[in-house]
Amino acid sequence: MRHHVRHIAILVANLPAERDRRVIRQCLTLEAAGYQVTVIAPRGPDRLRKLPGSRNVRLRPYPVPVHGSGLLTYLLEFTWSLAWITCLLLAEVVRGRAHAVQVCNPPDIYWPLALLWRLLGRPWVFDHHDLSPEVYATRAAGRANRWVFRALVLLEWLTLRTASAVIVTNESFLANARRHGVPADRLCVVRNGPAAAEIGAGDPAPSDRSRIVYLGVLGPQDNVATAVLAAEALARRRGRTGWHLTIAGDGEMRPALEKLVAERGLADVVEFTGWLDGPAVDALLRSATLAIQPDAPTRMNHLSTMAKTVEYLARGVPVVAADLLETRRTAAEAACYVPEATPEAFAAALDDLLDDPDRRERMRTAGLTRFAAQLSWETQAGGYLRVWRRLLGPPERA
Repeated sequence: MRHHVRHIAILVANLPAERDRRVIRQCLTLEAAGYQVTVIAPRGPDRLRKLPGSRNVRLRPYPVPVHGSGLLTYLLEFTWSLAWITCLLLAEVVRGRAHAVQVCNPPDIYWPLALLWRLLGRPWVFDHHDLSPEVYATRAAGRANRWVFRALVLLEWLTLRTASAVIVTNESFLANARRHGVPADRLCVVRNGPAAAEIGAGDPAPSDRSRIVYLGVLGPQDNVATAVLAAEALARRRGRTGWHLTIAGDGEMRPALEKLVAERGLADVVEFTGWLDGPAVDALLRSATLAIQPDAPTRMNHLSTMAKTVEYLARGVPVVAADLLETRRTAAEAACYVPEATPEAFAAALDDLLDDPDRRERMRTAGLTRFAAQLSWETQAGGYLRVWRRLLGPPERA
């Protein structure tokens, strides 16, 4: 006996599919369960047509000639993306696929397609990655236009209310969806986190220097300049030998951060790796002594679970972090919290931990325990699959 083929189209607008680790894990989980998957996303530098690591997850990339840096350019970028995604998604329907759709934000502009899909009797799932109004307010740094903010809140409401189901990354996002009137039976928490299979075995080669790591996007809202300035303050505290800061990732702030390192004369203690793939991320974090999470205490950061936090805990890396609501819920005793979130406060916490191996070992154990029990992708994938089985029924199986 065979069930009908179930095909899911996943829509991503803000980065190539092969760089979105959450989407990669979702695709591999769906494929392993028997679903067919196509991802429509911006074209990456390698122009891939199949998702790396998958058997047959199709990529339908589209070009993005303009990347937003201000209100008008963001409008142009996302209008362009909406047009391409609409055309490619309709082409999937013509081919007999896209029985259901998962859309990942930002932006929150795909609700007209959600209405169309639901009129066709097909499920539309919203995977809520970011709180777009709060991201805008953070990036505007006190200069946010209230009408733009209200428009983003309206778009978020429309996106949440038109979905057949909403997947959120933590309890704060869950409460936000409930405030927007989403029924409890349409909501599911699926946290970010690597799979245990992504974590290498054995210890990395020993180093004569302690490595402090920042992993993630280098955007205005990520406050990575504080990590650089913390390295400067740490150099004043303990000298410039025996440790260094590795900044792994990419984003629009990278040129400014590299300029800051050069201006402050920190090239001997701060290095940039650029964007790393999964195995390189794993190798880097398994060699780390400490991790730094310098996110400023904004409303967006209080309500968001940083993917990098779980990546750190998965390798037992003790974290020095700003004291944020969801960071505490995620890391608990595996992190040291800095209420002031200033470079000097981060440097003091890093300095103390570098001199306290016993405390680092207790934090390491706490992180590994939390990851295995609550945060790994294996513990989250079941809930994700239950959403799809409820909406689509069982996938094709022999």
